[in-house]
Amino acid sequence: MELIAAGRRDRLDWARQAATVLVPVMIWFAPVGLPPATQHGLSIMAFMVIGWIVEVMDYAITGLIGCFLFWALGIVKIDLAFSGFADSTAWFIFAALLLGTLSTKTGLAARLANSVMRRVGPSYAGVLLGLVITSFLLTPIVPSGISRVAIVATVAIGLIEAFGLKRGSNAARGMFLVTTYSAALFDKFMVSGAASITARGLMESAGGVSVSWSEWFLAYAPCDIVVVVASWWLALKLFPAEQETLIGGSSYLEAQAQGFGPMTALQKRAALFLLAALLLWVTDVLHHISPAVVGVGVVLAALLPRVGVLSVDDLKKNNLLPFIFVASAISMANVLTATKGLALVTDFVFANMLPLMTSPLQSTTILYWFAFIYHFALASEISMLASSVPPLMTFAKINGLNPKFIGMVWTFAAGGKLFAYQNAVLVVGYSFGYFKGRDLIKFGLLLTIIEFIVLVPTVLFFWPLIGIR
Repeated sequence: MELIAAGRRDRLDWARQAATVLVPVMIWFAPVGLPPATQHGLSIMAFMVIGWIVEVMDYAITGLIGCFLFWALGIVKIDLAFSGFADSTAWFIFAALLLGTLSTKTGLAARLANSVMRRVGPSYAGVLLGLVITSFLLTPIVPSGISRVAIVATVAIGLIEAFGLKRGSNAARGMFLVTTYSAALFDKFMVSGAASITARGLMESAGGVSVSWSEWFLAYAPCDIVVVVASWWLALKLFPAEQETLIGGSSYLEAQAQGFGPMTALQKRAALFLLAALLLWVTDVLHHISPAVVGVGVVLAALLPRVGVLSVDDLKKNNLLPFIFVASAISMANVLTATKGLALVTDFVFANMLPLMTSPLQSTTILYWFAFIYHFALASEISMLASSVPPLMTFAKINGLNPKFIGMVWTFAAGGKLFAYQNAVLVVGYSFGYFKGRDLIKFGLLLTIIEFIVLVPTVLFFWPLIGIR
């Protein structure tokens, strides 16, 4: 049986690899009468997008090869082929990665998680709420959803063991589901995770609109509140604890807190750096300093000798693949814009949406559910946004729609997911083995519906008050 399964996997790998190569080659030589630069640019785009969908290799490597082919095959010059690497969005990702390292290296993130969990009480309902709130509070200081899952999962596993729960118990499933799904959602609600940073950057570059950190946070604030409560309530109802009273959690958390001891000088300095970044992001509507500039500036200050809390070794150990992936996705959008291929993609993908978008309510409904369905095709949330936001911005501008409105609804809709493959954060949470795929489908579907229900009044009544129409 193992040999048969291995053979099937091998054939599937060959099929994915063949599709990644053959479809672009067919587009390259197809007799469609397009200008060579346009047609060849679309061919390389097909290689990148298909490679991202079928995961033939790491997303960053696929993107980097695509940028190289844009340049090596003479489609555009090198400065345009790799233009995303000089874009502020990619450098915001770079800063976010190192800020996450700062908060985890110094133990600040774990200390904050423990502090929240000790205050919500040892009951199952209190633990679930504490896990969601902890993930939310960690989002601006640990901008990676994967890192947040790892931090909060450590707390959850300790509590599961302290409570004496079995791996397949309702309580264990509920705790891990709410930990995992909330971490994936909060990456969109603040310009901190890779998905929201990518979407915001592409809205600015392709849509020509400015979206401040504070405006993004304020626009989604009503949704944040409802989703926090809804996540907690759904986990509580769908996975009720087998026993009403969970004993042992308080002693575990107190023992963990005692192990932390008093805050060290290093932790205090790290807290100051993170607080400075957060304050500058929240007030960017006043001083108009780019969030990317703030992030990179704080990271560079944290790398200074004697003053900082990061070392060169931290920089060397950091995983830069997300930076390369986002930069290559932005480069692809810039190349397609310059070679006129983006307009063709827009007409093909989004043209049928326009007749249905006759009011804010209908526009929100169409965008939300179209994005939800579109997300099934792309395995990565970032690749879904990177490949769809640029043509969506072109669609909005051509048809006289507000790119900011369109882009923010679309990005919010990317939060709805049913399967682990749709988001790397879900994959990491699922890999711990505390919940099943069917648990994720049930939880994700209901939460996706709730998100839509809360988005509609937010868009119709709250967004116009803050200037998003």
